[in-house]
Amino acid sequence: MQDAIVIIPTYNEIENIEAIILAVFSLEKAFDVLVVDDTSPDLTAEKVKELQAQFPGRLHLEVRKEKSGLGTAYIHGFKWSLKRAYRYIFEMDADFSHNPKDLLRLYNACHVDGADLAIGSRYVKGVNVVNWPMSRVLLSYLASKYVRFITRMKIHDTTAGFVCYKREVLESFNLEKIKFKGYAFQIEMKFKAYCKNFIIKEIPVIFTDRTKGESKLSSGIISEAIFGVISMKVKSIFKKVNKANKENATQTNTN
Repeated sequence: MQDAIVIIPTYNEIENIEAIILAVFSLEKAFDVLVVDDTSPDLTAEKVKELQAQFPGRLHLEVRKEKSGLGTAYIHGFKWSLKRAYRYIFEMDADFSHNPKDLLRLYNACHVDGADLAIGSRYVKGVNVVNWPMSRVLLSYLASKYVRFITRMKIHDTTAGFVCYKREVLESFNLEKIKFKGYAFQIEMKFKAYCKNFIIKEIPVIFTDRTKGESKLSSGIISEAIFGVISMKVKSIFKKVNKANKENATQTNTN
C-alpha cells in the first residue's frame, strides 16, 4: 500500500475511466486509486473490475446503489481511506479536467512544503481554464469571488475539486455532518479546514474541460452553492458567539 490514494467518483465515465487510471499509475510517484461508482448504467464499474487484475492491491472499487451526489461519493471514499493507513487523500475528476501529472505537485505541497490542504487552483494566477464557454468561466470565477467575500477565506478557487488532504484534516471533521452534496461540498470542506486553522496552499493548475462524456453540473447544484454559503457562514458566526458565551459563563462561575 502506498502513502497516498486518489479518490475518483464516477457516474457514466466509461469513455474516460481506463485512460485516467492508467495515467495515474504511470506517474513516477506511486499512488493508489479508489473509484467510487454510483452504479453507472454504462458499466464504468465493470471496466474498473477488469483493470483491477492488472493492478492488484492498488486499484480499488466501491459501488454504491444509486447516484447520490458528488459530496456523498467523496465522503464514502474518505471513510474508506481513513480505515487504511493512507497519509494523503486526494480528490480528482475522472474526465481529465484535472491533469494527473499535477498530483505530484499537490503531494509535494503537503509532503514536502508542510501544507495540510493543497488545492489545484484555476484562479490563483489569473484564469487558467481551457475549452469552457465564457459564460461558464464567468460563473465559476465569480462564484469563487462571491464565496471568498462571504466567508473571508483567503482562497482564490473556493470551488476547486482537485485537492490533497492530509489525513489529520479529514480526521478532525465529523464527516457525518457534512451538509452539502453538490458544488457547495467543495466550499464546505475548505471552510471547515479554514475555521480549524489548517495550513492551506493553492497550487496553480490548468483546468481543461472534458472532451468525452457529459458534465454533471446543473442549476440546482449552483443554487445550493449560492445559498448554502450564506447559511454556512451564519452558522459559523453563531457557533463562535455561543462558544464565547460559554467561555464567559465559565469564567464568571469560576470567579
